[in-house]
Amino acid sequence: MAAVDLTVFAVARHIRIDGAPTAVAANARTGRVYALTPENGTVHEIHSSNLTFSRKLPVAISALTMRLSPNGEHLYVLANSPKRLVRIALDSFRVDAQLDLPSIPVDFDLDGSSGESETLAISFGAQKSIGFVETSHTLSEETIAAPGEIGMVRFRTDGKQLIAADLSGRRLSIFEVRRRKLMVNLPLAVRPDHLCFSADGGQLFVTGDGMDGVVVVYPYYTPEVAETVLAGHTPGAMAASAGPDDGYLFVANATSGEVSILDIRTRKLLAVTPVGTQPGFVTITPDDQYALVLNQTSGDMAVIRISNITRTVNEQRRWKKGALFMLIPVGSKPVSAAILPI
Repeated sequence: MAAVDLTVFAVARHIRIDGAPTAVAANARTGRVYALTPENGTVHEIHSSNLTFSRKLPVAISALTMRLSPNGEHLYVLANSPKRLVRIALDSFRVDAQLDLPSIPVDFDLDGSSGESETLAISFGAQKSIGFVETSHTLSEETIAAPGEIGMVRFRTDGKQLIAADLSGRRLSIFEVRRRKLMVNLPLAVRPDHLCFSADGGQLFVTGDGMDGVVVVYPYYTPEVAETVLAGHTPGAMAASAGPDDGYLFVANATSGEVSILDIRTRKLLAVTPVGTQPGFVTITPDDQYALVLNQTSGDMAVIRISNITRTVNEQRRWKKGALFMLIPVGSKPVSAAILPI
């Protein structure tokens, strides 16, 4: 793992852990960073104060991904061998609950909007089903049928609806969480491989196989597809900034090594910025000053200064210079990042 100091824009330290981490979570409550190495099903804890490895906890033979609870007390790990959901109490760094799953999981999301209890949703892909898990005390699961092969699942920001990416049907399936019922299917122009909410949750952006565009969805009131906007070549991973006037959407174009920048309010393409080779992950700093882009093949992190972006579109020259602030070498094939203020 590489720890990058964003005050000086340089790698502060490389931290060696056992395995190749693919997911990282930063916990402001504990001042710790957690990394998951899927091939050995292990969670690793890093001290942010001195950037050193602290301890590790094997939870499965192999795992898929993990999520931090909103209150920072627990870490949930989705495992595929054995098929299991594991909850880690972070104060003790021990497994305090686990739930065997009926089939091989694909993805999961965690809703903590109520502030009292937490609900998880787990997709089971080819099994065409979704599991809902209540986590107030022990873990208990209820499985419902889905209309197609579900990939990503994301709760709406108020927790009342679950948005499921139906890969086989190229559509979004919207479920009412309380009644566990399908509300509507929204056909899309692309396969829903990537989902990203705007900062206020009022818009959902979708990219994937099918066309070089971003599908804009209104997830509130009666869910509907608003429009599809062209956004570079093979748009993939996304991140949205808050900022003034509804902020910007940053879309990684892996094959061309660029990031397309869209004005969320007007949905106009403002700039296409070269960033590196095979950008595959984008995140925004908490202060909305920078967009950070991880380039897997070139092994670096591109830093885009958001204040350098202009909303004036020159139809003769869309390519804006100056948005890319710098490139920071971080190591081989970076795939995930988390930001922890210290």
